[in-house]
Amino acid sequence: MRIIGLVLIAAGIIGLFITGVSFTTTEEVVDAGPLEVEREQEQEIPLSPIASGVLIVVGGVLTVVGFRRSSNSSSKSSG
Repeated sequence: MRIIGLVLIAAGIIGLFITGVSFTTTEEVVDAGPLEVEREQEQEIPLSPIASGVLIVVGGVLTVVGFRRSSNSSSKSSG
């Protein structure tokens, strides 16, 4: 659980610095025999800072729970 929490925290921090992911798609507009016309269109998927904050909080909770579980299980086995 700790590893998943740390990964979520890292993803949330990266998400705060990256505002979105953009990519280009190619669409065929005209295909009339030997004549082909294509159009390239840039699209963007926005990343919300709120979602990044939620990832950081959830990752923090999972990390703390993972540390508490591992410390409880080690104290029970040694005592």
